[in-house]
Amino acid sequence: MKRRDFMQASLVGGASLMLSGCRRDEKESIKSTNINRGKKTKLTLATSWPANFPIMGTGIESFAKRCLELSGGTLDIKVYSKDVLVPALQVFDAASSGQIDAFHSGVYYWKGKNSAFSIFGGVPLRLTSDEMMTWMDFGGGYELWKETYAKFNLYPHIGGTTGPQMGGWFKKEIKSLDDLKGLKIRMPGIGGEVLQRLGATPVLLAAAEIYTALERGLIDASEWVGPFLDNMMGFPKIAPYYYKGWHEPGSILEVTFNKQKWDKLSIEHQGIIEAAAREMSVKINEEFRYKNALAYSELEDKVEIKELPSKVMDAIKIALNGVLHDEAEKNIDFKRVLKSHEDFYRLNKKWDDISTKHFLNIRS
Repeated sequence: MKRRDFMQASLVGGASLMLSGCRRDEKESIKSTNINRGKKTKLTLATSWPANFPIMGTGIESFAKRCLELSGGTLDIKVYSKDVLVPALQVFDAASSGQIDAFHSGVYYWKGKNSAFSIFGGVPLRLTSDEMMTWMDFGGGYELWKETYAKFNLYPHIGGTTGPQMGGWFKKEIKSLDDLKGLKIRMPGIGGEVLQRLGATPVLLAAAEIYTALERGLIDASEWVGPFLDNMMGFPKIAPYYYKGWHEPGSILEVTFNKQKWDKLSIEHQGIIEAAAREMSVKINEEFRYKNALAYSELEDKVEIKELPSKVMDAIKIALNGVLHDEAEKNIDFKRVLKSHEDFYRLNKKWDDISTKHFLNIRS
């Protein structure tokens, strides 16, 4: 009897433990799933682009549609083009304060908030789009980006990459360093600071303002992106010299959320946004490559493609090193982000030189 009583007690106790374990598993499962599955979440997202603007504008619209599809209709992101909710270059502040939930723009526009942001946008003569994505994912770049944006109540995602950009449209040919002195040029980010050291005056303008400013002589030159968008903007009509690029080898776009709003989203909705943002990034990069190739084949015989003289490029490299050094001395965030960026650049360059660079040199 005693043995039978002991066995029964053991079975009951074991069953209780199993049930208790099941309850814990259920609780953990609830935490890791979308507890708002039947509840619709609506978010407002403003962009820095005009309505229906090719690639960037259409890309973010596709992103919003994918979020709706992947969530089964429970994640509804309403996209507003520039100036509908807020001006193009005020989306950062609007999301930071909670006026809007998210925005799509270019990271280097916000270097006035923290100069470290310009590195996430892209550094002249450094990482290409593929290299930037790799640094972000595996070299520590993304963690630093999230850390620095958190100070502004923001949570960023990569929202596209442009590939290598052209150096811009100039009304006058650049034959020497003297031609840069007094030159008013639309060029954001670190590239603009480099030219400023060489005597030029960088001007920050939103996309829709560039053509008018160049046509009316308010600026003397402007970079934008590449052959497809540049031709669409009409730059060949007003500036005869089209220069090869150096300042933006692989600029990153962003789809960034108000951090408080982001933290309140369900895990499933966060995962859907992350997946859709990565999909958008790949497609934007591919679309830029394809449409730039098509546009260049039509442009190459109609415009004068130029390359900056070697002495000018040498001066640009010296000025670039000066800008990076001086900013690192002033801003600890810039110093930390730059170190991570440069560490990856040096690591990757050795491999890239004997692989990708070698192949590109010999395939022609």
